[in-house]
Amino acid sequence: MAGGKEITSKIRSIGNTRKVTAALETVSASKIKKSQALMRATRPYVRMMRRISGHLAKANPEIRHPFTVEYDKVEKVGYIIVSTDRGLCGGLNNNLFRMTLKDMSEWKARDVDVALVTLGKKASAFFKNIDVEIMGHVSGLGESPKIEDLIGAIRIMVEAYRDNGIQRLFIVTNLFINTMTQEPTIVQMLPLPPSDDTEMGEIWDYIYEPDAQTLLDEVAIRYIEALIYQAVLENLASEHAARMLAMKNATDNAGDLIDELKLAYNKTRQAAITQEISEIVGGAAAV
Repeated sequence: MAGGKEITSKIRSIGNTRKVTAALETVSASKIKKSQALMRATRPYVRMMRRISGHLAKANPEIRHPFTVEYDKVEKVGYIIVSTDRGLCGGLNNNLFRMTLKDMSEWKARDVDVALVTLGKKASAFFKNIDVEIMGHVSGLGESPKIEDLIGAIRIMVEAYRDNGIQRLFIVTNLFINTMTQEPTIVQMLPLPPSDDTEMGEIWDYIYEPDAQTLLDEVAIRYIEALIYQAVLENLASEHAARMLAMKNATDNAGDLIDELKLAYNKTRQAAITQEISEIVGGAAAV
């Protein structure tokens, strides 16, 4: 059994670690409210943009926008992978990466090439060691991401699809369900999936300025940008929730470990006292 000094040293070390994890838990708990507010504020906008795109496409069936065209032959697919810049958030990133690798392997098994755009340092660090093309990277988005910081990465993939450089485009992110649950998801962005809006039974008449093709192109781009921005905000809220939970578990585990070490220290001290008394009694008996 370890000596008393060694045990007390471990207790102090674990106690310092517990202070750090408790502080990180508090910080994440304070940040999660803001990130949830941002995430929920943009959800109605994304839904409405999807409805408008569907209305415009159905109102003009003679217009085939490039983003609605489904290529017959798929030779290359693209992924926009949203991750965190920092760690200490449990298995949030690893679960996302494992799901992505599985999906990528299914495409590669069909002799389809894969290209990536990574958002977040963790995705960049992970996939740079994988045999896959990385077309772009963005990091350092912070607590209040700006759509302007994402446009460059978005445009790389959008133009590749428009030029038939890729035939499918997916976005990979963690979907925020609640504080305890974050779900890794892969959503197809291009070609735009058909709208399932039940309120679109009646097709509206539009007056277009300058023309339907230009307007539909602008709306489609805005919808894609909004979808990616929403994915970033979903992942941000998931990050804070996962970190808060991971740090709470770490704090609780540190407390349990300290209790066990204190028990071991008391046993060691009691054994030392008992041995000392035995030596005194033995010495007295010898005299």
